[in-house]
Amino acid sequence: MADAWGRVQRNKGVPGPSPLLSNILLDDLDKELDARGHRFCRYADDCQVYVKSRRAGRRVKESMTAFLETRLKLPVNRSKSRVVAASRSSFLGYGFLGMANPRIRCSTETVKRFKKRVRQLTRGHDRESIEVKLARLDKYLRGWTSYFRLAETRRLFADLDSWIRSRLRMCLMKQWFQPRTRVRKMIELGLPVEEAKGYGQHKRWWFLAQLHRTRFAMNNRWWHARGFRGVSFYMKRFANT
Repeated sequence: MADAWGRVQRNKGVPGPSPLLSNILLDDLDKELDARGHRFCRYADDCQVYVKSRRAGRRVKESMTAFLETRLKLPVNRSKSRVVAASRSSFLGYGFLGMANPRIRCSTETVKRFKKRVRQLTRGHDRESIEVKLARLDKYLRGWTSYFRLAETRRLFADLDSWIRSRLRMCLMKQWFQPRTRVRKMIELGLPVEEAKGYGQHKRWWFLAQLHRTRFAMNNRWWHARGFRGVSFYMKRFANT
């Protein structure tokens, strides 16, 4: 309950910016890991220590837990603390691919969250024009690629762009709800009349969006002309800056 001044008594947690307070409290942890000669990476209260074996990982995990709880009086979330191979771990949305010459990648959870957000931005059953959707999507992609610019998985980015274009084609199919509208629109896009007539026979939107002739009519150049740049485009731009 707040008092007359709006103040609230707290028994747990902090009211201010926790990353700043984490850096203050965990500075001693950084110095301890440095003194032990460990390779590590920490951002706020997220920390990873890299060692050569699973046995060493378990030993370091136990000693770090003891140091945090005994010396710094900080509770450790044991359910989130684990020992895993670097290729199976993720840190701030990033992961690693390969062992001998590891590459930086987007973690599996990052890709899932990305697709979930794109689905929200590309809903088909509304009255928004495709230009409005593309503008909002472009803003999100620019921000996302700016953060994940260090990732080295070009194939993933190309696959994501292909999936997004399929989502956008599906959006148009849903907006062209009437069969005659879909037929007319596909004729305008250059399809022969007989092929275009097939678009008026059913409403399996994803199926229609995935057809080869749909991809051909609404190809990459067609989407680029309407403002869709894609993940690969911005990754290349950031790589050159």
